[in-house]
Amino acid sequence: MSHKRSGLLSGLLTGLLAALVCAAGLGAAILFQQRLPSAVMSFGRGVPVSLALSLLIAVVVALAIGAVRPRSRALLPLAALYAGGAVAAGQVTGKAIMDGASRRTPERSPITLGDVTLENLDAGLGGALSLYRGSLADTWSAWLYIAVAALAAFALVALRVALVRRAQRAGEAAQEETAPEPEYRAPFEPAQQPTPKPSADLFTPRDPARD
Repeated sequence: MSHKRSGLLSGLLTGLLAALVCAAGLGAAILFQQRLPSAVMSFGRGVPVSLALSLLIAVVVALAIGAVRPRSRALLPLAALYAGGAVAAGQVTGKAIMDGASRRTPERSPITLGDVTLENLDAGLGGALSLYRGSLADTWSAWLYIAVAALAAFALVALRVALVRRAQRAGEAAQEETAPEPEYRAPFEPAQQPTPKPSADLFTPRDPARD
């Protein structure tokens, strides 16, 4: 029955698709951040903007998974993995393409859509991974954005799963209340009443052998 479906497979697929879209969007935001007003990027050294993007990614992933009315709690860690992975993939991809383009054409600035190539990605991939290789004092911001996205997605999907489970339990309880009660029968009462014998026919001759 449809109300007993856990939504695990559908949640996996929709969550993965949302994570890929969010990773691409974050990578594009990193590439074209120079087009934003300088006051926005300089405020708090860009940390508030990056945190807001991490929360947005968590919301998108959670909404995508929650749209299938999930019941399985296995989706909770997967939602955290998707959201955190989307942030990490977006960070690495955006920084790699930016570093690769600046190395290949140092005079070109800012980054244009034509710089988004596999060659630039491969050229800057090693440097982009340094976001997570250094000490925590240097890489704390990158890990913070991943953790915020993962925890927010976990909490949102957990809330959605709890609401779906509660609604389905309430629906099942309502169905049980409206279902007709079975007819009471004594312990030794037969399931079917014995068929009554037909009354004697006064106009039929009596059979002495049977009587």
